[in-house]
Amino acid sequence: MPRLQMLLPVALIALAGCTAQEAPRKAELVQAQPGYTDLGGLRVHYNLLPTLAMNDAVARSYGVERQPDRALLVVALRQLAAGDELPSTGTVQASATDLSGKRQTVQLRPVQTGAYTDLIGELDAHARDQLRIELQVASATGAGNVQFKRNF
Repeated sequence: MPRLQMLLPVALIALAGCTAQEAPRKAELVQAQPGYTDLGGLRVHYNLLPTLAMNDAVARSYGVERQPDRALLVVALRQLAAGDELPSTGTVQASATDLSGKRQTVQLRPVQTGAYTDLIGELDAHARDQLRIELQVASATGAGNVQFKRNF
């Protein structure tokens, strides 16, 4: 019983400290931001987004089915010329690794977007995943590796 009497004041002090904290706030979703990397005279644009984040028209134009637990990787190669980005071609190999170490090879296919040809690929992406994407890029105007992360 004396031990219980000693713990009670400590517990009350600990509880009193909890009330001075900031009130809980509603979580705000942060949208994934597209990015790019320059490799010599080549600019590599990339993005990874849940397929459910695309509207129906965009999904249809890419030939992608909107599904939970699926993401779309988009890679665009552009040649840098006097401040402009011109269409470029090259090869891109892509893979994704989650926090548990599970690795997926992402098969990329070309899609036409106006005067440009972009590369897209679908992969598994579950809620609360963090995916590390690795791209191996080669073209006549630049080559190298690109890495980026996205949280779901």
